Amino acid sequence: MADHSNVSTDLLWGLCRSNNAYLVKRRTGGGSQFSRDPLNLMNIHSRKAVGVQLGDKGTIALTTKKVAHQNRPAVNKNEVVWSGNKSGPKIYRGIASYTGKQNYRADLRQAAVARAGALRQTQRPKKDVPEKKPRGAKARMAAEKDS
Repeated sequence: MADHSNVSTDLLWGLCRSNNAYLVKRRTGGGSQFSRDPLNLMNIHSRKAVGVQLGDKGTIALTTKKVAHQNRPAVNKNEVVWSGNKSGPKIYRGIASYTGKQNYRADLRQAAVARAGALRQTQRPKKDVPEKKPRGAKARMAAEKDS
């Protein structure tokens, strides 16, 4: 593996930003570029990221990158997991306080809480759709049939 300790991260990003596995290019909208990186919260193609994912059995996992071990993928992530049976506000408060205490990007705090809320919403059981009641002429015809 090549040692990149003498190369700035800005230069590395400039060299590899147009080609990577997570990049999604769209011709519509002025050539928009998005990211499918699981750590990229806003799905904007940039080098800074924080991720909120759904874990096993409805758990919510907040994953952040460590500054210290950028070139060691096995150890460069912090992960905090909240169980699925915790209430939503406790999880949201935990995400906000964790990102605040770690001096993480304050501009992503609200987006992280919003994504956690959306993930919790997807885990709710679907309600059964009630059977539609006939109205008007169809209701009168159904009542005549029954009587």
